[in-house]
Amino acid sequence: MIGPTGAVRVMVATKPVDFRKGAEGLAVLVRETMAADPFSGAVYVFRAKRADRIKLVFWDGTGLCLFAKRLEDGIFRWPKIENGVMKLSAAQLSALLEGLDWRRVHEAQEIVTPMQPG
Repeated sequence: MIGPTGAVRVMVATKPVDFRKGAEGLAVLVRETMAADPFSGAVYVFRAKRADRIKLVFWDGTGLCLFAKRLEDGIFRWPKIENGVMKLSAAQLSALLEGLDWRRVHEAQEIVTPMQPG
């Protein structure tokens, strides 16, 4: 994927927004409705009323980036529509962008096995 990778903060606006907005308009929403800094390096995710559209806005260090996607078949899996913001991991964001159920993505847990004598 072009854009942020690794340990990035991902913030999802849980309420649909006007999808006519561009990068600057979404940056204003980040400040006003999410009470966050659009130039912090975090990825801010927005949904349209139709669940098949998504926009991301983020600062890459040189400029404000806008990523938009519309699924040809199916819908994005979104959290319940309500006022507020929720956090996703980078892996959950990747699943969301693929149209998969991001709620099924969890951090890997380290399994420790006892040493065998021997």
